[in-house]
Amino acid sequence: MTRIAFICVGNAGRSQMATAFAEQEREQRGLDDQIEIVTGGIDPHTHVHDDVIAVLQEKGIDISDRTPRRITTEDVDDAEYVVTMGCSIVDFVPDDWDGTAERWELDHPGGDDLNEVRAQRDELESRVAAFFDRIEPSNE
Repeated sequence: MTRIAFICVGNAGRSQMATAFAEQEREQRGLDDQIEIVTGGIDPHTHVHDDVIAVLQEKGIDISDRTPRRITTEDVDDAEYVVTMGCSIVDFVPDDWDGTAERWELDHPGGDDLNEVRAQRDELESRVAAFFDRIEPSNE
């Protein structure tokens, strides 16, 4: 089982969108029994941003029942991949961790501009698809 962790500061926006798209990719590619996805934040908010819920609903994805959570060392201890957005892995990755870390430079859109959140959503959808293209287990 390959574990992927998507992490941002508040776990209320970027990492939630990346996780939702990763879950969609996993299902569409038939990898449910091969890929495990975890998400969290280093300073989690109390709820997922309403604008994030709204722009994902435009894509047919409902995350309205999700709650941000704190990422733990245990979450990433066995992860093969850790993808961060706006934070560092230093605080939660064990010293002996030998996975692959990627930092996706994505600013927090801030404000109430749905077009900025949509642009970030679309960027994340593209990055997650490309990420799965790179890591998808070979069927050979």
